[in-house]
Amino acid sequence: MIIDPERSYDLIGDVHGCAHTLTRLLDQLGYSQHGEVWRHPRRQVIFLGDIIDRGPRIRESLHLVHAMVDAGQAHCIMGNHEFNALGWYTPAPPESGKAFVRDHTPRYAMLLQQTFQQFEQYPQEWQAFREWLMELPLFLENERFRVVHACWDNAVIDPLRQRLTDGRVDAEFLRDAAFPDGFAAKALDRLLRGTDMPLPEGLTLTSAEGFTRSFFRTKFWEENPQTYGDIVFQPDGLPEKAARLPLSESQKSRLFLYGPSDPLLFVGHYWRSGEPAPIRHNLACLDYSAVKYGKLVAYRLDQETRLDPAKFVWVNVER
Repeated sequence: MIIDPERSYDLIGDVHGCAHTLTRLLDQLGYSQHGEVWRHPRRQVIFLGDIIDRGPRIRESLHLVHAMVDAGQAHCIMGNHEFNALGWYTPAPPESGKAFVRDHTPRYAMLLQQTFQQFEQYPQEWQAFREWLMELPLFLENERFRVVHACWDNAVIDPLRQRLTDGRVDAEFLRDAAFPDGFAAKALDRLLRGTDMPLPEGLTLTSAEGFTRSFFRTKFWEENPQTYGDIVFQPDGLPEKAARLPLSESQKSRLFLYGPSDPLLFVGHYWRSGEPAPIRHNLACLDYSAVKYGKLVAYRLDQETRLDPAKFVWVNVER
């Protein structure tokens, strides 16, 4: 979906149900509430997805974001958590061997649990919000900057531009995502969850939430990586022994690179910590773990073509 290159935007990272924190950030950015809608006289917000799940005020967050988008005060893209919710309710094609597009496993049940609980008394409202989530584009772009939840890959986005209207999934595309080796599933995984690599033989990682996996999330901007440690990009790093292992030439050749001469790119998703800053002059991650008592972060984008560290704005989330 193409957005106006002449506008000034405030890009905001993963909200995850932190509605009170979001209102504090909007206030700090100079937005004020008029009725149900937060407005700014000259700027618009772009939300980077993952509005739902985990946090204490998911319903309030959805109402706030939806009201801003509906009033033309914001854009919002889809995150992997919005896709999980849609896939949870979507019956899979019988030939996929699955009951639903998003398997009803303990992992996905746990990730969606807070959203389900907070809408328990509002089933019709939740149904209406799911219909709205289907309208969220997977990416936004113009000649100057790009926005996607986890990873911009032209090899995926070019065919999506042909297949989807304004980058929005439709019912057929959502059902196709039930086939793990198909284009829909691979495209959604790349854009909404990023790039990954198998761990060295026999090694697994267990996340803070107790889920064990045999792969790790990787950087997609490292130009000359030599070791596993050079490309890891996730809150829980690799064991030191694994981090020192050299990458093979075939592993290096499979790594995807978002180049330094590409347009500005804004992503969320990655649970960063510390003081918000650009990853590179044309790449920023705005997810700083707000729902884990980190920061809810915005970047104030005007007409610059290189990211300015002074234009990151954030509120700390208090315990």
